Amino acid sequence: MTSTRSASAPAAAAPPPPGSGSLTATQRRLGRDWRLAALFLAPTAVLVGSLVLVPIAWSIVTSTTERHGQHSVFVGLANYAALADDEQFRTGVVNSFVFTAYAEVFKVVLGLSAALLLHQLRRGRAVLAGLLLLPWVVPTVVTAFSWRALLDPIFGSVNVLLTDSGIGPLLARAHLVEAWPAGWLSEASLAMPSVIGVNVWKGVPFFTVAFLAGLKAIPADLYEAATVDGASPWQRFAHVTLPGLRHVITVTVTLSSIWTFNNFDLIWLLTQGGPGNATAPYVLVAYSKAILQLQYGAGAAVTLVMLPVIGGLVYVLVRLLRRDAGTEPPRRARATRKARTASTARTARKALPWAVAAVVAGLLVWASPHIAWKAALLLGVLLLVAAAVGRVVSALGARGSRRSSALVSGLASGAALALLLAFVLAPLYWIAVTAFKSEGQIVMRVHDLWPTPWTLQQFTDLFATKPFGRWYVNTVLVSVASTVVALVCAALAGYALARLRFRGAQGFTVTVLITYVMPGALLFIPLYQLLIGARLTDSLWSLVVTYPTFTLPFATWLLTGYFASIPVELEEAALVDGCTRLQAFGRVVLPLAKPGLLAVALFTLTNAWNEFLFAFVFITKDEYKTLSVGMQSMITGDVVPQGQLAAASLLVSIPVVIMYAFGQRFLTEGLTAGAVKG
Repeated sequence: MTSTRSASAPAAAAPPPPGSGSLTATQRRLGRDWRLAALFLAPTAVLVGSLVLVPIAWSIVTSTTERHGQHSVFVGLANYAALADDEQFRTGVVNSFVFTAYAEVFKVVLGLSAALLLHQLRRGRAVLAGLLLLPWVVPTVVTAFSWRALLDPIFGSVNVLLTDSGIGPLLARAHLVEAWPAGWLSEASLAMPSVIGVNVWKGVPFFTVAFLAGLKAIPADLYEAATVDGASPWQRFAHVTLPGLRHVITVTVTLSSIWTFNNFDLIWLLTQGGPGNATAPYVLVAYSKAILQLQYGAGAAVTLVMLPVIGGLVYVLVRLLRRDAGTEPPRRARATRKARTASTARTARKALPWAVAAVVAGLLVWASPHIAWKAALLLGVLLLVAAAVGRVVSALGARGSRRSSALVSGLASGAALALLLAFVLAPLYWIAVTAFKSEGQIVMRVHDLWPTPWTLQQFTDLFATKPFGRWYVNTVLVSVASTVVALVCAALAGYALARLRFRGAQGFTVTVLITYVMPGALLFIPLYQLLIGARLTDSLWSLVVTYPTFTLPFATWLLTGYFASIPVELEEAALVDGCTRLQAFGRVVLPLAKPGLLAVALFTLTNAWNEFLFAFVFITKDEYKTLSVGMQSMITGDVVPQGQLAAASLLVSIPVVIMYAFGQRFLTEGLTAGAVKG
């Protein structure tokens, strides 16, 4: 991220800022604007330090202790040494790796395919992009419950549709499933692929939006030149599209890998790590040890031992973002440019992605051979179909049949988009229709696709038998409060980092970015201990206090980029007219930053609205639960009130969808400026 420097022009009403010759000794040492920067950064520094940095340090200390009764005893590195022989921990690490690797591969393939299809459209692109964005927008708890119902071996629509179409028995004969009907979430061999599939369903929209933005940034002249040179569609894709998207793909995959590797809520809501430990990630192992068994030291050791992996991903992400923003040190940039002129460096750079892919593929085959060949088969089929269509289109074009080539290409694109939309919208459609069915229709499985008659029974039962209204109010209060805190602190900190000149600005910016991608898995144990000590557990304050850990860093990062995109001349004119720096900030910068502020408010509000891990760990009493945790508690053993959960899912999702629909223009403008400058 860059910091834009502003200076006032000389004027009688507003004396110019001191030049380099008139700076005091303190200003030369700490920077010209250090006093104002300290004032603006203080709230963010206090919150980030107390809620992220201090808990991580406390977690390191806790990992060297062991609980004996009411006391904790120092045991040094014993908790770390014990992990070497802990079968549950080893399984959790392997599961996290398998879950992340397969999910990222399929998200890249499907996201890139969707982006290419949408990029070619001339009409309806915005509508289709909005529809594809829905899985990413709806809360995770809604995603989990809808897919959990659809994958039910007896009542789920997936088995019914596959049986009626004849595909299900065919899968059994091909040994892709052990038996039919399949127990997607109850069989050890199918649970992990099913959970990966649900994560892909929710994550593809994020990749599609990112890749679509990257495609728009590739100059059309490159495609025209390649076409003139006789390049085929595949050659244009390989030599123009992929190189143009290389940076976007790397950043998106790295960021998504951090989120996926530390995923807890989706897996817990779908399988709770079962059957056995077949889907239990390392985060669930840490939760089990620290929260269920009250062995905080062992749980902290589980999260911290994975810190080098997360740290490596964070380091790659920070380097990529700093390089994109042009903030690498000049000497290093010059050295990089010289290195790139060497043929050996170019060869190594080209070979590195293939080497990484080969290593990851080998590890996947070793860790999950029962999934590897199925994933390879599915990817092979997708690539063969795409290659066949491309070959037909190229052959028709070479023969001069442009109309036939365009027809085949249009039909293939339309079919692919139809399948993609069906995959994306089917679970959401199931939620909508199930919410308006009677209990008899749900149990007897009549009128599956269209309720007959439509009824509000599920909604009335939901409010009559569950404290759903209380959960709704709790979620609104916590989300709004945490959003206000994040917005105020981020506006001050973002302005300081973008405009003011002070020592340590770059370091503070990097720290904010690192805390943004730090997963909740590293924080929930020490935060839980701190909240117990402050007697804040089982209260809404526990969530209001801790939610800035994931809302504030992102808000600061985005607003820093947006403030930097505002022309500094406007602020300088205000200073010349007699405004102080604070008045210029309030009267000029903030009104111009309204799209960025609205984008931040929308993101922080929805993140707080959908949050599960902290609310699940910190809240146990019904009267303080939020919607995500309250809906999870509606399931008792094997009793799943599908109708009430569908009604609750609809009521939870509608506000988020409405906010994104009305705020889409501000969201796009805010994120675009923030991403370019941030």
